[in-house]
Amino acid sequence: MENYILPPEPLTNEAVAARLTAGARNGLANGSVKKKNLVYLELNGCSGNIISLLNGANPDFEYMIGSMVNLVYSNSLMAAEGEKAIERLMNALDEDYILAVEGAVALRDNGLYNIIGTWKGRPLTGLEAAKMLGEKASHILAVGACATHGGVSAARPNPSQSVGLQDVLPDKNMIKLPGCPVHPDWFLGTLAHILLYGDPDTDNLGRPLMFYSTLIHDRCPRRPFFDRGIFAEKLGDKTCLFKLGCRGPVTRTDCPTRQWNGHVNWPIGDDTPCIGCAQFGFPDAMAPFISYDTTRVVKDE
Repeated sequence: MENYILPPEPLTNEAVAARLTAGARNGLANGSVKKKNLVYLELNGCSGNIISLLNGANPDFEYMIGSMVNLVYSNSLMAAEGEKAIERLMNALDEDYILAVEGAVALRDNGLYNIIGTWKGRPLTGLEAAKMLGEKASHILAVGACATHGGVSAARPNPSQSVGLQDVLPDKNMIKLPGCPVHPDWFLGTLAHILLYGDPDTDNLGRPLMFYSTLIHDRCPRRPFFDRGIFAEKLGDKTCLFKLGCRGPVTRTDCPTRQWNGHVNWPIGDDTPCIGCAQFGFPDAMAPFISYDTTRVVKDE
């Protein structure tokens, strides 16, 4: 399914995002870290990642936009509208900025399937904005499954001909944060790392090792049931969910220990299989999400 370059030891740590943002906070306060501009661009998608980020806690999104960075553009969050909003986007090109992109890039009809605004009387496509901003950004973060590889927006039959951000910026280095949606810590922790130390260590697919190095299967509290061959027969059973379609054996994130919604729960903790939303190829490569095929075997390639 994919080729991994693994770290010598697992680097996943549920407290790493909080530690990094605390370090960024201290550095900003004492002047050792310079506050940077952030352009957060939403392309072809559902805005699920920005909604997830608004639910962040320790660190939270309010702290990020108030203390860590200057949020100069966001489709959903800025007060300006119309050409005034796009003018702020264009002005960002004259300064140093970090670019974060969620959503896929629609290619059909030269990008006209995704319009983000109007500039000087003509439509500004997501395709044009991604290329223009990506060429000048100091760092690029592809946020969520659609941005990293196309995700739901590029799922069959893909009428908008959507692709991941790397496809339209093939020569640019970027940090990829797959997930549908991305966990707030994955984004905010990565952003804090950039401010403090520059780009984090990544695997050969561009994912930060501090969040994406370990298989869910290896840290799942239901792993002992898998090892003993005790499998759930229906949703709600408390044993291993592998034969119901769980994609934990092929998905690398820290969901079992980090958890969601204020670090209180996660899908398997709520008796539903992992659907592999943080894995490249999601959703088509992970479907069907629920299966009763008892002949399934684990493949992590």
